Amino acid sequence: MKRRAFITLLCGAAAWPLAARAQQADRMRRIGLLMNRAADNPEGQDRIAAFHQGLQELGWSVGRNVRIDTRWGEDDAERERKYATELVALAPDIILASGTVSVAALQQVSRALPIVFAGVTDPVGAGFVNSLARPGGNATGFMIYEYSLSAKWLELLKQIAPSVTRVAVLRNSDNPAGMAIFGAIQNAAQSLSVEVSPVGVSVRDAGELERIIAAFARSPNGGLVVTQTASAIQRDLIITVAARYKLPAVYSLSYNVPGGALISYGPDVVAQFRQAAGYVDRILKGEKPADLPVQAPTKYHLVINLKTAKALGLEVPPTLLARADEVIE
Repeated sequence: MKRRAFITLLCGAAAWPLAARAQQADRMRRIGLLMNRAADNPEGQDRIAAFHQGLQELGWSVGRNVRIDTRWGEDDAERERKYATELVALAPDIILASGTVSVAALQQVSRALPIVFAGVTDPVGAGFVNSLARPGGNATGFMIYEYSLSAKWLELLKQIAPSVTRVAVLRNSDNPAGMAIFGAIQNAAQSLSVEVSPVGVSVRDAGELERIIAAFARSPNGGLVVTQTASAIQRDLIITVAARYKLPAVYSLSYNVPGGALISYGPDVVAQFRQAAGYVDRILKGEKPADLPVQAPTKYHLVINLKTAKALGLEVPPTLLARADEVIE
């Protein structure tokens, strides 16, 4: 073989792995999104926008090297199972799941497909991961909060509405985290001289929810704790009914407060979706969900709506106002 031809062949062979790696890096990857909101829900849209932004910052571009298929399960168990099956059938490289019901539905379909989750309350208790530090299976992601936070909602409700002695805890009937959240609230109720009762909220029966709250409001000194599992499916109705019956209510997510909710205390879930893009990126590049620790929020936001407080005849304590991260007037 002539020397020039040999060198050409040698250089071509050396360059081939580099070209192959570049081609592999740029090949189209497929991501599924299973959201626990309705398609027209602004909160869900904000979460997806944050996820897309996070992907773009990491070099992923929709239509160039990634395709995203989205389904909206609305935190309804039946709908979530249907869309989980659809997404898995599309054979994506990975799925991003929003909320406990979404992850549960996906793991019923596949225990092999990589899943990154956001907004899940208790991934260990739900059986999604073996431990927070070492998930050990096909899923990892971001917790929305620990159960101990639930007691804080009751404390805040008593601070802003001291006369409250009866509290209905609204939770999604389809979400297994709902009862555990209620248990944590119940443990704190005695020391606060509050009687608490669970109220199941269903995406399929809004009328029943209104009837239950109306019956609850017939007795005095009532208030509401609206967990994220409930506000995910009936937020606008809950805010409207709470205002109609003059019920002070504390919510788990700040997204509710500009729409008329009284007070909220919880993490920035939209930020979790931006963080989730980082985990999706790492898994697409070869890391395993089993080895990526589940992360918990490090900061919680207190938001107060003074207009709603005034409508309810409540005087917000100055100490509470001083602690607020945001006050809506």
